[in-house]
Amino acid sequence: MNILLIHQYFLEEDDPGGSRWNEITRAWTAGGHTVTVLAGMMHYNGSEKRAEYKGRYFKQKQQGAVNVWRCHVSESYNRNFLGRLWGYFSFMFFSLWAGLFKAKGRYDVVVVTSPPLFVGISGYLVSRLKRTPFVFEVRDLWPESAIDTGVLKNRLIIRLAYAVEKFIYKKATLINVLTPAFYNTLRDQKQVPEEKLIFIPNAADFSLSDNLMASFDPVGFRRMHGLEGRFVITYVGAHGVANHLEQLLDAGKQLEDTPVLFQLIGQGMEKNRLQQLARERQVNNVLFLDAVPKQEVFKYILASDMGASVLKKVDTFKTVYSNKTFDYMACKKPILMAIDGVSRELVEKAAAGCYVEPENAAEYSRVIRQYLQDPARLAQEGENGFRYAKENFDRQVLATRYLDLIQQKVVKNRIAANAWV
Repeated sequence: MNILLIHQYFLEEDDPGGSRWNEITRAWTAGGHTVTVLAGMMHYNGSEKRAEYKGRYFKQKQQGAVNVWRCHVSESYNRNFLGRLWGYFSFMFFSLWAGLFKAKGRYDVVVVTSPPLFVGISGYLVSRLKRTPFVFEVRDLWPESAIDTGVLKNRLIIRLAYAVEKFIYKKATLINVLTPAFYNTLRDQKQVPEEKLIFIPNAADFSLSDNLMASFDPVGFRRMHGLEGRFVITYVGAHGVANHLEQLLDAGKQLEDTPVLFQLIGQGMEKNRLQQLARERQVNNVLFLDAVPKQEVFKYILASDMGASVLKKVDTFKTVYSNKTFDYMACKKPILMAIDGVSRELVEKAAAGCYVEPENAAEYSRVIRQYLQDPARLAQEGENGFRYAKENFDRQVLATRYLDLIQQKVVKNRIAANAWV
C-alpha cells in the first residue's frame, strides 16, 4: 500500500516525546509498504523551529524508509492559547498545500491522527481531491479535554470545534480510537456508526526496552546521576495544564522524611512555573530534567523504582490511556497511576501498580509509603505489567493489525470509490 499520513507531531529522529507513529510507520515500511508523512516543524512542547526550518514553509526529509514533508507551524504555538490555536490552523493550511502539491502521486489511503482536531479538515480535503479513502484517528477526545481543563472557554470556538468534529466523523471512511471509552463515546454519544470504528490502542515498544535491558547497568546509571539511596519515581512527558504536575510537588512535600525522589523529565508551558513553585515551597525532592530522546528516557525509567502517570482530575481524562504507562510496563516498572477510569482499570487488571487519587497529596503519601516497605511488591508488579503488555500491547503486533483493518476497509470500498465523498 501507498499511505499518506498527516500528523502534526510526528517526531524527528532525535526528538523526545511520544513516538507511537514513528514506530508504526517503521513497522509498515519494514513490511514493504510506502509511507509519506506530512508533519509539523514544531515539537509539541517546543518554543521555536529548528534552525534548518527558519524562513521555510516546507522541507522534505527522509527518516529511515519514511518520506517526510515538514510543514510550517507558527512559532507562537506554545506561547498561549491563541498562539496554539494559530499553530493548529497554520499547520492545517500548510499540510493541505503539501498534500496537494508536494506529496504528489496516488495514495491508497490518507490517515490523519488527532489532536489537533482541525488537521482533519486538511486530511479530508486531500483525500477528497485525490479520491482516496480517509482514516481518522482519535488520540484524545477534543474539544472535551480542552474544555474540561479550562484551556478552551470561547463559546464560538467551542461551537466551531464541535461542528468540525461532527463533520470529520461523518466524512471519515474509518475511525480508529485508542481506548474502549473512546469507542463507546463515539458510538453511544456521538452517533458514529459502529461499522466505522476500530480499536488499535497505544502500545509498548519492546524492541527498544528488550535491547536495553540485555546490556544496561541501572546501578552504574544511578551512581552516575546521584540517585543512590533514593526511591526514584519517574514521570516522563509534557509539563502542561492537562498534566497538573503541581500535585507531584504537593506529594513531594508530604514525603520529605523519606528517600523518595520525583524525577520529572520533559518540557511544556507549565515547566518554568513549576520550577519556580518548587523553589518557593522549598520542595527539595522533585528533580526537573530536560526532555531527552526515547532511548535515553528508557535508561532513566530502567534506573527508577516506579513510573508515574499523571493528569488533572477531570472526567474527560477517565477515557484516556497514558502513553507513558506502556513505556513503564515495557521497562518492568510498577506504575503509580494518578488517572482514574480506563487507565486505572488497565493497571489494576494487569496488577501492574497502584491507583492514587489525582490531586490528593495525602493519598500519594500513603500509597508510596506502602511501596517503601515492600520491595518484593515492586518487582512482582513490574513483571506483571511487562507480561500483560507483551500479551496485549506489543507495538509490532498492533501495527500489523492496524494495517490489516485499513486494507480490509480500503478493498471493501474500492468498488464504490468513484462515488466516495
